[in-house]
Amino acid sequence: MKTKTINLSLSGELLRDADKVAKLQYRSRSDLMREALRRFINSARFEELNNYGQLQAKKHGLTPVDINRLIAEVRADS
Repeated sequence: MKTKTINLSLSGELLRDADKVAKLQYRSRSDLMREALRRFINSARFEELNNYGQLQAKKHGLTPVDINRLIAEVRADS
């Protein structure tokens, strides 16, 4: 995968904290930032999917108990 260089503005405190974590984990600053961004994007995608699921459950009148029961039924059939 081709990489691109970007400029990123951070407060001095945030940069110092990031550098400390990177050093403790034997990672580069760039590697740490890439991982943080990946995690943030994955979290945002999960939240979006979860919100969609909750909206659909509400639309169909399903409770969390119903959802757990349906999941258990599907898993039992597999």
